[in-house]
Amino acid sequence: MNEQHPDRAIIPAVSAGTPRPLWSVMIPTYNCANYLRETLASVLAQDPGSEVMQIEVVDDHSTKDDPAAVVEELGRGRVSFYRQPHNVGYIRNFETCLQRSRGHFIHLLHGDDCVRDGFYQKLQRGFKENPEVGAAFCRQIHMDERGHWTHISWLEQPESGILSNWLERIAVQQRIQTPSIVVRRDVYERLGGFDRRFSCWGEDWEMWTRIAAHYPVWYEAEPLALYRRSSTSLTGHSVRTGKNIQDLRKAVGVIRGYLPSERANKLTKIALRNYAFYALNSAREFLSEGDSYAAKNQLREALLCYLSPSVLRPSLELGIKLFYRMMVSGIHAQPASSS
Repeated sequence: MNEQHPDRAIIPAVSAGTPRPLWSVMIPTYNCANYLRETLASVLAQDPGSEVMQIEVVDDHSTKDDPAAVVEELGRGRVSFYRQPHNVGYIRNFETCLQRSRGHFIHLLHGDDCVRDGFYQKLQRGFKENPEVGAAFCRQIHMDERGHWTHISWLEQPESGILSNWLERIAVQQRIQTPSIVVRRDVYERLGGFDRRFSCWGEDWEMWTRIAAHYPVWYEAEPLALYRRSSTSLTGHSVRTGKNIQDLRKAVGVIRGYLPSERANKLTKIALRNYAFYALNSAREFLSEGDSYAAKNQLREALLCYLSPSVLRPSLELGIKLFYRMMVSGIHAQPASSS
């Protein structure tokens, strides 16, 4: 039964008689064709054939590059391509990916991310051995714009398997990057698409928590997905303005509704405290880089997240440093007085 919501797209069931592969690898893109070759190559290296895997690039009307040419070059007819008639924004582009998918398992793979050998085989094992799970994800490797690994996500448990107490763990902090997770299509059919109330952050965290509230989730301990961070992306811009924390606070409010009533207050406070410290760390990094504008915005959002001595003390220390930095910069920016 579909759970309709005004801010989430309906994902209709695949029409009767339509061929159903096991996998749908849906690749949303927007002005990232320079990374798309690497993304497609990582999938095609594990391609089990068109009867088993649908591979499709869904482009949000890119204006700075030509993803269709990349698909034609690497896909050679194996990879489908769909271009939005106009730019619809990344969440609605995700919706198009889900609606165009035909497989039993959907992997949303951003056009600048990658998977490592064994990703599909090992996550398929999680569903095969545990048909009740709604999603399966693996540990993920974070990389920079040039593809250099920066760090690996924390280990959720030492062995692969169904996660225990997962809802309360995912509800207090985002722990999954999109390229690392696979979701059964009928889960999206029931729960709907990504929430449109988010503008840049939080829509994925809300979705993974929504799934955890309804289904068991399986975990692969081996890091098999690569997530790229780009300072020039929407993500990078939103951090400088503080919009990322605003969206995360919104997500905390939505997620509260998925939690057991007796635990909702405590878990919500933990989540807000976590993101207050996250914002403070971002503010420190920006200040060390000389970006007072971004540091100020992150500091403001930290205080809006959670007011407690543990947050106020470092905020005050950071605020003093920020004020001094801005004063010095202002003095240096003053024109020399004429005599």
